[in-house]
Amino acid sequence: MKLIRPQHPLAPGVQALTTTRDGGVSQPPWNSLNLGDHVGDNPAAVAENRARLEQALGIQTPQWLSQVHGINVVPARADGRVREADACWTRMPGVVCSVMTADCLPVLFADERGDQVAAAHAGWRGLLNGVLEATLATFHEPQRVHAWLGPAIGPLAFEVGPEVKASFTAQHADAEVAFQPSPMHDGRWLADLYRLAEQRLQRAGVGRITGGDHCTFTEQSDFFSYRRDGQTGRMASLIWIE
Repeated sequence: MKLIRPQHPLAPGVQALTTTRDGGVSQPPWNSLNLGDHVGDNPAAVAENRARLEQALGIQTPQWLSQVHGINVVPARADGRVREADACWTRMPGVVCSVMTADCLPVLFADERGDQVAAAHAGWRGLLNGVLEATLATFHEPQRVHAWLGPAIGPLAFEVGPEVKASFTAQHADAEVAFQPSPMHDGRWLADLYRLAEQRLQRAGVGRITGGDHCTFTEQSDFFSYRRDGQTGRMASLIWIE
């Protein structure tokens, strides 16, 4: 099972990672470690993949979310119940926060003291509407938070329409630098999710931001990509206090 971890720990006693497509039992087009139960895969295969992940990491069942590209943030629980939200947080050791992605940006947060963690699912709609800011609002001191940007679609692969660019620049003029004209289609733009997220995190006062060095679209052997493949699996980004 191949896992992607931050280059340096986010905080003392905090574990954080993103899964890849390696190490599961799902058949194509979900091959192989698909952790999403909403993408048409065999439910038994998804259950086995989740069990393998829990066993490999030595964790209890993560807080799985039903994600809707919104900004709802909920406390993570270890009761196995799925909650409708796009972010979760906890101060309880052993409770695992998780989000699932296949091009959208997963952002994992940890207080520098290691006493609170959170996970957020940030596609462009969630970024625009403030899911990162809503997640940070659960922390007492955002300036003491370390945010890690997990694998997402890269800035040379994420083509969007002019309305997306206009929506971001209407909120903050400096978002202009996160867009460049698409060489593929006139009037469309390549958007840098990582840059947009960094800007919003910096504006919110986050003290340290790392990650943002993968592309789910081009790194096909490691990552699922909805934009590339359509029907496909989901990676999970997990964070917990030991």
